[in-house]
Amino acid sequence: MDIRTTKLELLKTIMDNENIDFIQKVADFVKKEKTDFWNELSLSEQKEIKQGIDELNSGKRISYESFLKKIS
Repeated sequence: MDIRTTKLELLKTIMDNENIDFIQKVADFVKKEKTDFWNELSLSEQKEIKQGIDELNSGKRISYESFLKKIS
């Protein structure tokens, strides 16, 4: 059985089921299985984001308009 068939059968099972507890368990499982985007970032991307947050927290900011002018 291929993955597409498995997905369709799973979807049919969920759609045909009226048991709220079952649906909630499936929803909770799916939420837990979602990948945190942070873990998908490279270490250099994580470092840049942390640096940006640190700069914001220390008051180093520019206005959106200034930013647009800078990148134009």
